[in-house]
Amino acid sequence: MKLKNLLQLLLLTSSVWPWGAVSVTAQEVAKLDHDKTITSVLRKSRLIREIPQIGERERPSTSAIMLVQSPAPTNPSSVQRGVIQVTGVQANPTAQGVEVILQTTQGEQLQITNRSTGNNFIADIPNAQLRLSNGEAFIFRSEKPVEGITEITVTNLDANTIRVTVAGETGLPTVELFDSNQGLIFGLTPATTAMQPPQQPEAEQPMGETPQEEPAAQGDELIEILVTGEQDEGYNPSEASTATRTDTPLRDIPQSIQVVPQQVIRDQQATRVEDALRNVPSVTQEGGYYSSTSNFRIRGFRTDAENVLRDGLFEGVGNVTGQTVETDLFNIERVEVLLGPASVLYGSAAPGGTINLVTKQPLSDPFYQVDATIGNYSFYRGLVDLSGPLDDSRSILYRLNLGYENSGSFIDFLDRESLSISPTLSFRLGDRTELLVEGEYASIDTGYYPGLPAIGSILPNPNGEIPRNFNPVEPGDVVRTTNSRIGYRLEHQFSDNWLLRNAFRVRFSTLYSDTGFPLSLEDDERTLNRLQEINEGDGTNYVLATNLIGNFLTGSIRHQLLVGVDWNRDNATYTRSNRGISPIDVFNPVYNQPRTEPFEISFSDDYEINSLGIYIQDLVSLTENLKLLLGLRYDTQDYNLRSRVDDFTLSRFDSAFSPRVGIVYQPIEPISLYASYARSFTPVLFGTAFDGSPFEPERGTQYEVGVKADLSNQLSATLAFYNLTRTNVPTDDPDNIGFSIQTGEQRSRGIELNIGGEILPGWNIIAGYAYTDAQITQDNIFPVGNRLNNVPENSFNLWTTYQIQQGELQGLGLGLGLFYVGDRPGDLFNTFTVPSYLRTDAAIFYQRNQFRAALNFTNLFNVDYFESADSDFQVIVGRPFTVRGTISWEF
Repeated sequence: MKLKNLLQLLLLTSSVWPWGAVSVTAQEVAKLDHDKTITSVLRKSRLIREIPQIGERERPSTSAIMLVQSPAPTNPSSVQRGVIQVTGVQANPTAQGVEVILQTTQGEQLQITNRSTGNNFIADIPNAQLRLSNGEAFIFRSEKPVEGITEITVTNLDANTIRVTVAGETGLPTVELFDSNQGLIFGLTPATTAMQPPQQPEAEQPMGETPQEEPAAQGDELIEILVTGEQDEGYNPSEASTATRTDTPLRDIPQSIQVVPQQVIRDQQATRVEDALRNVPSVTQEGGYYSSTSNFRIRGFRTDAENVLRDGLFEGVGNVTGQTVETDLFNIERVEVLLGPASVLYGSAAPGGTINLVTKQPLSDPFYQVDATIGNYSFYRGLVDLSGPLDDSRSILYRLNLGYENSGSFIDFLDRESLSISPTLSFRLGDRTELLVEGEYASIDTGYYPGLPAIGSILPNPNGEIPRNFNPVEPGDVVRTTNSRIGYRLEHQFSDNWLLRNAFRVRFSTLYSDTGFPLSLEDDERTLNRLQEINEGDGTNYVLATNLIGNFLTGSIRHQLLVGVDWNRDNATYTRSNRGISPIDVFNPVYNQPRTEPFEISFSDDYEINSLGIYIQDLVSLTENLKLLLGLRYDTQDYNLRSRVDDFTLSRFDSAFSPRVGIVYQPIEPISLYASYARSFTPVLFGTAFDGSPFEPERGTQYEVGVKADLSNQLSATLAFYNLTRTNVPTDDPDNIGFSIQTGEQRSRGIELNIGGEILPGWNIIAGYAYTDAQITQDNIFPVGNRLNNVPENSFNLWTTYQIQQGELQGLGLGLGLFYVGDRPGDLFNTFTVPSYLRTDAAIFYQRNQFRAALNFTNLFNVDYFESADSDFQVIVGRPFTVRGTISWEF
């Protein structure tokens, strides 16, 4: 009986008290619509409690409502908008079975919508949340509380709904509902008990006398329950911290945010970030699974490593590992994608979007899990996940994640070995203070694969088709990277309404690569000219982030205020040397030819970047169903470069304001209509104009409108329309050869539809569609109207699983995935097109108690396809049919 508990401490420290604020109590804040006082982000506990046998207890003072086998739902129109806090759940044995008490002082206001499927009784309470008295979310679970009932669970289905599920053993339990001064009570009678012959009715009590409840049946055993802060939201996450740096429900945010949760990662057996991001249709890969880089395009625009967050902190532009995203998911809990500009909270950022990798946090109950995976192409992978308390009071928790992978591929001499270690400790420094200390070490040793020439792969070649397994570099070419991180995150709660966060992290990265690089095909269209490159670098990134979150009222208007400051420093040294090497015949390659040319240093640079950002954001609840989001950030960036080759120096200073304005209107409880405006800025670090002046930062401007819907409290959907423009793009200066001017402009506009959640018990889905019209609107080199490279106009994804809920095959599940990517240009000249493809994936898995076994199939029908193209000699092939088997054991 184990549930994982995630402790999520984000970052921060600073203090600002708003003028004109009206102090309110925690109870007043709790009555506001989404009940998100800042206490909800503090420590989440995982406790096992035993409920003792009960003696005589008073029956509730109100009459019971019998919920029969197919109960009729309560009229949804009667549901109040205020979210009621349920501060505890209690299970007590009775003579008839068991009663479950939802503890709240507002039990009479709770409205119930209930249904049944098979032996399962399901009740949804759409205006309530499970929150301990300190604001922490929790889950209630009781296995085999009495004979005839296999399990009772009470969870937060989403940010506004509690779900009560009762699983009968042989039939559907009978349920009675009571109001009392304790809260709302579910009286549960197992089907075997309910079908017993009726007993002789008791003598009627005189009017005005309080009826006495019979003592509990003798021999009743203790009911063991599990209360945990972990809220496993399956395929339908309700919150993401990326968009607002607070735990605001997704439905209250005027921007599209897509989350790939842990259950999807596990069901798909995703091992790298690119595996997870295939579930977001607006994200396309630049590079590929076998490529040595893992950059992406979001809403048409490129997102590099500096646009990837880790637990809300940027990794910095000092990443010398090739400006790539570190891809292993060994310690990642979920992947969040904020679509559109994010500069208002994070400073320098690409206009298309930002990726946030949320890591696994310490649990307060012992948790031990081991995964072993084996697959074709010599794929071997092992994971260890250990967590729990280090003291009896559970004030010191730990988590240790270990990952090792050794794999080959169908591409010639492209092997990979990686080792990852991530220890984390959390400390409760009193009732209102939490400290998290975390470290990580990751090393990757891999071959190199730049891709194939377009002629002979996706374009005709008179010599035939280049073998898909051909690698144009040499055996023994290698890329080695290491990344080490250490840092802390501190949270202090001044009161129920004010929270201070502070975080610091330092990251050390190294790179060594010795690889070939394709240049061009000769006229015979079979001889490939090549270059050999050696890249060496090391970098250090420091990041310090502090912010203050406050909830307060000005009159009747509720505010969730966020103010903060970020500081980053990047130091790096990077050297590149190259030389020509022998050409290679792509149809009849001969490797390991003599290399006689000496290396020449292309560049060897030291650089330092200092960034400072100050921001303020206010989520204003004008009414219960009308919210306004206002934000403004000011950034400065100081960039200094020195060449070791010729002692050339370059200094530049950039600054920018980045605003965001959004509005959310909720005409009815499950629907949110929103509109927003946001801007981004991205410094252009390299190059100058003809007169020597540095380039201005690129700017992004986005307008977005959309609809968010919670469908039957189980599915959520987002429909978004956006228009995004990127300006100040450097393009060739027509009057000064070899220089650039900033007159370029690119535009992306499109439609996105995303849906995720539970269709029926055991049947989950995550799906999406994106239409993206991304093109050049101004340029001096590339034709206006050309499409942006590697951006399909149409793409969609569908992944669905079903797991049998009862019977002899209970725990057996199947998964099916369809992933479509439309055709897209291979370069900005649009000289060739990467063809569209439809890939089918599948899974079969079995889970029973702590054991799980799974088979995952990628490219089930072995379709030949290409993932992307960096140029006309760098076309990345897609994966062929791949099968991997995983065995997991939790103990």
